Amino acid sequence: MSETIGILIADDQAMIRAGLRLVVGTQPDLVVTGEAADGQAAVELARRLRPDVVLLDIAMPRLDGLAAARLILAEPDPPSVIMLTTYDTDENLDRALRAGVRGFLLKVSPPEQLFAAVRTAAGGEALLDPAVTRRVIEGYGRLPEETSVPGPDLTPREHDVLVLIARGLSNAEIAAVLVISEATVSSHINRLLAKLGLRDRAQAVRYAYESGVVRPGDAGSVG
Repeated sequence: MSETIGILIADDQAMIRAGLRLVVGTQPDLVVTGEAADGQAAVELARRLRPDVVLLDIAMPRLDGLAAARLILAEPDPPSVIMLTTYDTDENLDRALRAGVRGFLLKVSPPEQLFAAVRTAAGGEALLDPAVTRRVIEGYGRLPEETSVPGPDLTPREHDVLVLIARGLSNAEIAAVLVISEATVSSHINRLLAKLGLRDRAQAVRYAYESGVVRPGDAGSVG
């Protein structure tokens, strides 16, 4: 990733694209390198422009956002993809996360949240809109008990880090809670992701609730 993060905006509404371009333009490290009005154009521009991050509307003509995301992420050395949606109850949330997107944001999210998501995604991590995170948690809270799956043994500290990831804490916040360095937190995260066969934080959140490590209402225990 270069010092400047290149962003491709894909949305079928010209007003949304213009608004995103205007907001992104306020940040010195973010630059819009292209715009697409449909999913097929987004795939083609992603191949040609090689952006760092693609902001991809989930509902677009010719090719919907989910299909476009799959094609973009199937390319060699693909950009990170952040899905944009109008509603936090979008039925494509789970499929988008499984496809490997690095973020899922509501179009009404504040600019600061957009900036954080773009920078996080460009750095190879994942960030979900808080409202979307609640949707994930609620969804796994409705799963029957028998869907819980056993996982490989984690060390007590790795377990603590997983619980705190599921609570939505950043690396810096986890470091403060556990009184360890951010570098140590990163090491624990890399090890637990490898043990669990997970790709990123978004999958870790899903795993934590799906496996019963944490449950809605108690958020798991640390210590």
